[in-house]
Amino acid sequence: MDSANIDLSTRTPQNTPANAAPISSRAQQPGVASIKEEDLDRAAAALDRVAAASLFAQNPALVSMMQAKLGSLVGRSSGYIESLPASVRRRVAGLKGIQKEHSKLEADFQEEVLQLEKKYFAKFTPLYEKRAKIVNGGTEPTEEEVKIGEQQDEDDEEGAPAEEKNEDAGENVKGIPEFWLSAMKNQVSLAEMITDRDEAALKYLTDIRMEYLDRPGFRLIFEFAENEYFTNKTVTKTYFYQEENGYGGDFIYDHAEGDKIEWKSSKDLTVRIESKKQRNKNTKQTRVVKKTVPTDSFFNFFAPPKPPTDDDDATSDIEERLELDYQLGEDIKEKLIPRAIDWFTGEALQFESLEDFDEGEFEDEDDEEEDDLSDDRDEDDESDEGDDGTKPKQEAAECKQS
Repeated sequence: MDSANIDLSTRTPQNTPANAAPISSRAQQPGVASIKEEDLDRAAAALDRVAAASLFAQNPALVSMMQAKLGSLVGRSSGYIESLPASVRRRVAGLKGIQKEHSKLEADFQEEVLQLEKKYFAKFTPLYEKRAKIVNGGTEPTEEEVKIGEQQDEDDEEGAPAEEKNEDAGENVKGIPEFWLSAMKNQVSLAEMITDRDEAALKYLTDIRMEYLDRPGFRLIFEFAENEYFTNKTVTKTYFYQEENGYGGDFIYDHAEGDKIEWKSSKDLTVRIESKKQRNKNTKQTRVVKKTVPTDSFFNFFAPPKPPTDDDDATSDIEERLELDYQLGEDIKEKLIPRAIDWFTGEALQFESLEDFDEGEFEDEDDEEEDDLSDDRDEDDESDEGDDGTKPKQEAAECKQS
């Protein structure tokens, strides 16, 4: 069991501070009338959690012991059911049988929902194909489609200040340049993955589509025009569900598989060249050593994390990355592809709930820079990062879909 799942809000002799935390001499003492009972309760609970976190950080053996103890309690009977009369236990068993039938119906329900999704996806597909042709300059929208879209714009802009529009006819512009790149940069969970170097390659993205598998799961398909970065015409990523439904009949995510990207020479965006100066301690002579190191890139999306094994120590970290990876796939499937034009214009952002933003995902930039500087300090080695190394833009926060 992950220690993060342990409820630390309950006070026990082990996680309650022995003394109340002192009030800072610089802090303004609140008036009695401004303190509410619930505020005191929240403050006390916060102190308890801080004390518990400190205790666990200093005693990893205690964490392991608690995990082992709690793990041993899961699924164990309290003895209550066994103490019931035989006639009552028989009724309990009967209710379990009824619940089993309910679970079968739930699984059937989810399967029918999936079939309904596939049915309407077949109706959506011609619209997606027409969208792709317009985006890439293969055709033009009809007058009726343009009229409907312009009417919607007028309705949306009613009462808003008028913005100056570019009246250039744009005869030499083909389709809608950088359509998918712009849409992805407005889709919050994807935007934080895209680096400056990635943008140069994602400008060649001509379409993003998906398809259902014969078994439970789906495939995302990214189509690219010929470019200077890789030879793939399409790069796909496939999400697989487990064969058996989970509790409540829902499909359970199993794993994902991505295509290998055939990078052209010196164009791999998932790595950077790090130049490192090394000084001989005896002769004081220096030499420059270059090595390839992994770096942040959107294209790491196609190399998904693998499910943890029994030998993995950082299981919780792997599971967190798996969850994030699956959520990104769902965002592309359920948000980006169906409403790409709304993401391109940015209109879809108004429907994103602020509650989806997890403040815990953020760190102060100053702290990150401090950490980077401390990692780079080395008495014997002097290192310089290559010119092609860039960090992801922090323009948007991760948005988690519930």
